[in-house]
Amino acid sequence: MSEPKTQPHDASVDEFLNKVEDPRKREDAFAIKQLMEDITGEQAIMWGTSIVGCGKYHYRYASGREGVSMLVGFSPRKQNLTLYIMAGFDNYENLLSRLGKYKTGKACLYIKRLSDVDVDTLRELVRQSVDHMIATNSPAD
Repeated sequence: MSEPKTQPHDASVDEFLNKVEDPRKREDAFAIKQLMEDITGEQAIMWGTSIVGCGKYHYRYASGREGVSMLVGFSPRKQNLTLYIMAGFDNYENLLSRLGKYKTGKACLYIKRLSDVDVDTLRELVRQSVDHMIATNSPAD
């Protein structure tokens, strides 16, 4: 089986975030990094070339494929700040109804800027997702 493309490595998160051209997006990225570190109790690390993640868990699919992924992460993309809410959104309708302006994919939360959302609600969404991932998966070494 092939390895996932997005692997953790030791490149500097702060150096990566400091290269974000838009000053508001850069400031938002540092705030999201701090929020995720506070919730996970883990220092943010780089995953691949453009994702910042906190914490790790071990997954195993019914197909037998397994690996390690981040508990939560984000990427300051050109169009949006993309947050990776690994638990998905099926159980978070109440929080999403209070979040503000956003879009979602399967496990991606897209926001233009942090000021578009209620940060306390975002913090609770991240906290509940992280708690769910820890409760339903094995820890990673």
